[in-house]
Amino acid sequence: KRKKKIGSLGSFEKLKLSSEFSNTYKQGKRWHSDGAAVFYKKGLEKKVGFTASKKVGNAIKRAKAKRRMRALFMEIKDDLIDGIYVFVAKDYINQMSYDELKKGFLWSLRRLGCLKS
Repeated sequence: KRKKKIGSLGSFEKLKLSSEFSNTYKQGKRWHSDGAAVFYKKGLEKKVGFTASKKVGNAIKRAKAKRRMRALFMEIKDDLIDGIYVFVAKDYINQMSYDELKKGFLWSLRRLGCLKS
């Protein structure tokens, strides 16, 4: 039996292939908040991906944005239904407080119908 790493994505697998991201963008539902866009594709698998384009800033700022999104995801992952999730950072993400970002994430997920009752 393997031990879970602290801060792991739990039962969610990481999206790795570009085609997986593309499929989710094309076939999934989307909702935008101030800090990030959330893409959701219904399915039986549990996968998640995080991206930040160069619009967010240099490599350090993009890495920070992805770390913040991962931290938020780890906090709310148990409340999500199965499917494929892609979180795309917007340029404003690093200026937002953690609470503002969390509120936007939860609002987006609620609008997409991804939260368990």
